[in-house]
Amino acid sequence: MSTLIKTANSSTTDIYKLKDITKKVRINIVKMLSEAGSGHPGGSLSATDLLVGLYFCKMKHDASDPKCADRDRFILSKGHACPALYSVLAESGYFDVDELMGLRKFGSNLQGHPDMKRVNGVDISSGSLGQGLSVGLGMALAGVVDKKNYRVYVMMGDGEIQEGQIWEAAMAIGHYKLDNICAILDNNGYQIDGPIDQIMSPYPIVDKWKAFGWNVLEIDGHDMEAILDAYDEAKTVKGKPTIIIAKTLKGKGVGLMEADPSSWHGSVPSKEQASEAVSNLN
Repeated sequence: MSTLIKTANSSTTDIYKLKDITKKVRINIVKMLSEAGSGHPGGSLSATDLLVGLYFCKMKHDASDPKCADRDRFILSKGHACPALYSVLAESGYFDVDELMGLRKFGSNLQGHPDMKRVNGVDISSGSLGQGLSVGLGMALAGVVDKKNYRVYVMMGDGEIQEGQIWEAAMAIGHYKLDNICAILDNNGYQIDGPIDQIMSPYPIVDKWKAFGWNVLEIDGHDMEAILDAYDEAKTVKGKPTIIIAKTLKGKGVGLMEADPSSWHGSVPSKEQASEAVSNLN
């Protein structure tokens, strides 16, 4: 697999390849979480298609040169979904896929939240919810000051946007009209305590982001063609930032999780459940 991924128009063949990669990533997620005995499957599986489309088709990055100054930046603000990011990085060539089974184990580089000092390809350590968009603001401003043409992508959870810091960053990014940043909202509808609209509703989400001066795109977060089109459209928008609000299913691809998303935020499948899930995914 090529380590340098450049933006390109996607053919039908590319879509099928990307779907095959998403299957591999989801299988990795299920296996590594079952092996670890702890972690966050629901939000990792819901984010998979969005990450695969980004890393394998639309984002400039090079596994052989993880700190390349001209690379696009990615921030997983919802850091607990790192199994998805780790799997995508491994499949992209940043480290060996076999290392995924060390997730959350003593001595492993793959901690329960991303650590930029220990994992190639991780641009920022994350996990404290609400902070990622502020970091993205800094990276985007730096790109403008340094006259660089890289883009900054920030993935957030929809329970996370209950945090006030998100909206301070959103206001600042809108104020500075930063069109080199693209936020991605994994709108799976659930947080650790249950449905977001029952815990602390962020709706109407679209109207809020528009009010802060953002271009808003709404898509099915599991439709790869729609995902790629949204990333492309975000690049064409000038004078304002873009957020992609992606409607997703928590636990996507694993039937027992899709059927009961509230139970699978921080609970992992048993060996038997994982084996069945992998068989179904295959």
